[in-house]
Amino acid sequence: MEIRPTRHATEECGPLSGVKVIDFGQYIAAPAATAVLAELGAEVVKVEPLYGDQARRIGAFGDAMIRAYNRGKRSLAVDLRDERGRKLALQLVADADVVVQNMRPGAMERLGLGPAAVRELNPRAIYASVTGFGMHGPSRNRPGLDIAAQAESGIMSVTGEAGGDPLRVGLPVVDASTASSLAQAILAALFRRERTGEGAEIEISLLEVAIHLQAANWEEFFDTGREPTRMGNGQPTVAPAADVIRTTDGHIVMSAYTDEHWGTLCRLIDRTDLLTDPRFASNPLRVRHRSMLLQILSDALSAMSTERCVKWLSDNGIVVGAVRRYAQVLESGDVHASGIFRTDTHENGGKYVGLPYRIGGVPRSSTDPAPELGEHSGAVLRDVGVDIAEIDALIEAGIVAQPDAVRDFAV
Repeated sequence: MEIRPTRHATEECGPLSGVKVIDFGQYIAAPAATAVLAELGAEVVKVEPLYGDQARRIGAFGDAMIRAYNRGKRSLAVDLRDERGRKLALQLVADADVVVQNMRPGAMERLGLGPAAVRELNPRAIYASVTGFGMHGPSRNRPGLDIAAQAESGIMSVTGEAGGDPLRVGLPVVDASTASSLAQAILAALFRRERTGEGAEIEISLLEVAIHLQAANWEEFFDTGREPTRMGNGQPTVAPAADVIRTTDGHIVMSAYTDEHWGTLCRLIDRTDLLTDPRFASNPLRVRHRSMLLQILSDALSAMSTERCVKWLSDNGIVVGAVRRYAQVLESGDVHASGIFRTDTHENGGKYVGLPYRIGGVPRSSTDPAPELGEHSGAVLRDVGVDIAEIDALIEAGIVAQPDAVRDFAV
């Protein structure tokens, strides 16, 4: 088998150029964290079972997970249940800077790839583990996905219409936030290692992240003892705040609860009488009479188009946003200017969502598309010193998988 050189993300000379990451993660939380590292220039090897990341087998949204959170990586498909497969994995982690996994607690240890084994082999390694409910409580062995964390952290109890059933947030917000927090922790551990030379073990759980997302709600609960409740749109203690108003062609969301903004809004809609109306003279009163307040604002604004309303209110200092569908977001001038939607290096130029920040002096280069299952198996193993004959034997024995399209070479 001929092994051709591969183009590594490190060749783009990003901030993490030269950092090697081994990603045993599946679904979102772990792969999305290592996707951040890849886009910052790290070389990331995605180690998958022979059947692949489970996201590859759950339909259109699973395919979208693969594309969104695995671009810029190389895929090695290997059977870790076989001793020969585990040996290959140990060769990979022996000189890795970062190892990330989100198996259930104890699973990596049973494979001989737990944090103690990896850091004994490679003391400088940063070993990060993602779990659903943490490693130390009674639920440590429960399977944990985004929806369970939303439920058990309190998020669903405060999401939905007043008096209605609990609702999940309309995206895997806990998974995505866990990925962001994990990337932050890994970067901090890498920085610490530069100072001390020491590796680290990182633990993060979906449950903890979901609670952390609600820090202000928790502070209010600690202070008042009152349980936050579902109330749909609108903030619970001030008004108008995060309230939705219908327009001729859609909706806006607006806030004008400070004395200054409330006065401005009343003057704009020619209702200065509201400033002395006993129903609306203070925030607590406006919250108490919110439904009447929203009807007044709707009467004043609903004859305007969304774009006209947003421009008029924002030009006068009122916080306002258009409620946009995805197709409308793509047409937004602000979104275009941000460069958040990027085009990958594939010949057909597929779109993807890039990092939401810029670093001065660091170009925002495009990444390769997500790899096919096992697309780089041969090249990854060759990089760690496995000779071509042995790679062929491993593939023939079914220990390693590589697509037929790249059976004779790796790209």
